[in-house]
Amino acid sequence: MIERIQGVVALLSATIIWGTAFVAQSMGMDHVGPFTFQAARCILAVISLILIGWLFQRKRYFAGWKDRKLWIAGGACGVALFFATSLQQVGLVYTDAGKGGFLTAMYIVLVPLFGVFLGKRPSRNAAISVIPAVIGLYCLSCVGVHGIQLGDLLMVGCAVCFAIQIILVDRFAQGMDPLRLNLIQSLVCAAGSLFFAWTEPLEPGAILRCSGAIVYTGVLSLGVAYSLQIVGQKRLEPTTASLLMSLESVFAVLGGWLILQERMDRWELVGCGLMLVAVIVSQLPERKHKSLHI
Repeated sequence: MIERIQGVVALLSATIIWGTAFVAQSMGMDHVGPFTFQAARCILAVISLILIGWLFQRKRYFAGWKDRKLWIAGGACGVALFFATSLQQVGLVYTDAGKGGFLTAMYIVLVPLFGVFLGKRPSRNAAISVIPAVIGLYCLSCVGVHGIQLGDLLMVGCAVCFAIQIILVDRFAQGMDPLRLNLIQSLVCAAGSLFFAWTEPLEPGAILRCSGAIVYTGVLSLGVAYSLQIVGQKRLEPTTASLLMSLESVFAVLGGWLILQERMDRWELVGCGLMLVAVIVSQLPERKHKSLHI
């Protein structure tokens, strides 16, 4: 029971950080390109994770890096995280923080569906939840416009990659140090971001002008929150964990409304509502049918 409470607290804390990080990411890209911003926050995340790990483990910290499985797991999670965060970061150039948060939350529907590839058949509720999710996506992306916008497609791709990352963490997290696993995936994400950051123009002093957003999304969102995700998923079953993480979309909308003064029209609000319904329906427990014996 205590471990379950710890898992819930860890994932809720991560969710609040992720949701409000949408605002910081949007503000940060007023000054630098998406890959430059992401490279800076990933490097900061790696540095902070090294310092935190050494602070808590001291002499034992450097002895724990010889595990080959740790590097394989961290590398796989890092590749998925790089594509997810990159699509999210670029997508925020073309859409607002609140809408981006709800589109990203589609991973909650995709996680049980992707479980098919691991030999797990999705529940009936997971299959039903696809219907309001698709309708909600249509309301968010297509009503009142001439077609699907680039930012919408990028955010849907981001949701797919986050679903893969969640499945990988669920598969590899057991028995591994959360800080080490997160450090390796952040390192992979930093390397990929640096490769593309060279193509973006960078004005002198631009990094300093968005330093607050970089610190928040680097230390808290990547460093702390993703470590909390690994801790939480080790203590909770995937269904409960993914439901808790999906609440980041709610905090993203609240953050955009309170800080950036973003507004949504009625169709966008309907779309958000349907997406939230899909999130909830996909995680409802299945009703067991009793067989009748004569």
